[in-house]
Amino acid sequence: MSEQMRIMRSKELPEEFRDRIVARHRSGQGYKKMSAAHKVPKSTVASIILKWKTFGTTRTLPRAGRPAKLSYQGRKALVREVKKNPKITLAELQRCSQEMGESCRKSTITTALHQSGLYGRVACRKPLLSARHMTSHMEFAKRHLKDSEMVKNKILWSDETKIELFGLNSKRYVWRQLGTAHHLSNTVPTVKHGGGSIMLWGCFSAAGTGRLVAIEGKMNAAKYRDILDKNLLQSAKGRQQDNDPKHTAKITKEWLHNNSVTVLEWPSQNPDLNPIEHLWRDLKMAVHQRLPSNLTELERICKEEWQRIPKSRCEKLVASFPRRLMAVLAQKGASTKY
Repeated sequence: MSEQMRIMRSKELPEEFRDRIVARHRSGQGYKKMSAAHKVPKSTVASIILKWKTFGTTRTLPRAGRPAKLSYQGRKALVREVKKNPKITLAELQRCSQEMGESCRKSTITTALHQSGLYGRVACRKPLLSARHMTSHMEFAKRHLKDSEMVKNKILWSDETKIELFGLNSKRYVWRQLGTAHHLSNTVPTVKHGGGSIMLWGCFSAAGTGRLVAIEGKMNAAKYRDILDKNLLQSAKGRQQDNDPKHTAKITKEWLHNNSVTVLEWPSQNPDLNPIEHLWRDLKMAVHQRLPSNLTELERICKEEWQRIPKSRCEKLVASFPRRLMAVLAQKGASTKY
């Protein structure tokens, strides 16, 4: 724990002491002399005199409620600890508070942090970025920011994703009575390894969603080329793809060149820039609301829900491309809110 946390609760000064401060003030003595004589800060002297001038007394007035368990200094110290280490636990903060001499419950610490605008939330999962990754993100954003408004509607965004049969990783809330948490109607069924999964390749543009293809077996460069050959040309000529090895393989590059497809070079470890990630989330939410019971049904529902995604949703995501680039620049190549 930092030295700044070792702050003891300030004690209330006796009423007779405060009366002596007021008496000296009335005799014309200055704040500095009173501070030196009584060995208290000038701010304490000023506070006592201000209270006397305001209320005409130095005695402790009735409070609005029970005194706070955490002092102002203790609260500020806890806030500093949280800002220094956002992953610190309530138990650790409670120990810090005890070391300050301010023993209190975890709920008291939580309330104090809420009053300071700090709330406990689930941390976002973002790709691990090296200095090289952040530099390449910055270079990409600088290179494309000026023409982003002009080219955004010409890009076909594509990617792959895996969808599990029972594997949507999201919280479900239920209304239930105490002691009924394990009742069947109040639980979400799970299966080991998600009950099986399918791999999908999809694409979309400002004009709407394109093809959605289920990938049989392991995806490699040859299979990726076949997907492009059967599905890409019906959608667009200019496209985006990440730097997955199968995307940059020689046979893939040859196919793209032979079919006059321009590829937007893409920095590694930056899903924030690709708006298709949001469509994948939309798709998974819609699919799992329909509760598919097997992989065949899962694939069918995926294709149905993919086609139901409105054009307006695609337009909105594509329109966010310039803002995503600006966000990358603002974060100096690190992860963004997207």
